[in-house]
Amino acid sequence: MASLSVRKRYWARALVGFRALSDAPVSGAHRALAALERMGYIEQLVTQNVDRLHQRAGSQRVIDLHGRADLVSCMSCRYRMMRHAMHAEMARMNPAFAHLQAGHAPDGDADLEMDFSTFKVLDCPRCSGILKPEVVYYGDVVPAKRRQAAEEGLQRSQAVLTVGTSLMVFSGYRFCRQAHAQGLPLASLSLGVTRADGLMAQRWQAPITPVLEHALHCLQGNARSTRPGDPGVALVP
Repeated sequence: MASLSVRKRYWARALVGFRALSDAPVSGAHRALAALERMGYIEQLVTQNVDRLHQRAGSQRVIDLHGRADLVSCMSCRYRMMRHAMHAEMARMNPAFAHLQAGHAPDGDADLEMDFSTFKVLDCPRCSGILKPEVVYYGDVVPAKRRQAAEEGLQRSQAVLTVGTSLMVFSGYRFCRQAHAQGLPLASLSLGVTRADGLMAQRWQAPITPVLEHALHCLQGNARSTRPGDPGVALVP
């Protein structure tokens, strides 16, 4: 925000690398969670991801805790635009950068190092302010309304399942602490350790998609003779 040269580097790298994030496919885990919601087993899905893949898979009760990467907004007048439109305009403004190729970095940009001084950053079309992705970055704060919505979902739930997340970021970990304080059972499905392991009633260290698909298959097989149990919160990365 304070450095034009840093913004030039960010947007130049994003122009090359964001295609990997925008083209990411929906996984079997995304589809299984959407199906569990339709069956009445998920009251609220809280995701720390910003890729909107849960919505593309069909989940309806989703809180994007850290925002969404496909939108940008002006830090001065709050004008909003879709990110693909911003990228298209910056590609027109920077033809020398538009067709570069580089390896993908974890956050939707490219592993690219070069002279970015000539890169032209698109400013807000309304007020010429700074455009920023609608994402909660390190140092940002989760909006209070979004946090409160997740807490309300927790109040309506009878259990919490964390899926594929280490919970090392406090914004997600806080809900596990709150659930534990409320006496709700917690379970984790992840290949690694989590920050909340000491709070968990159950821990499954296993690949996410096969386990969720198997659980879904078992529940579908029992659907004719049983009713869904109390719904819970699914907290995913």
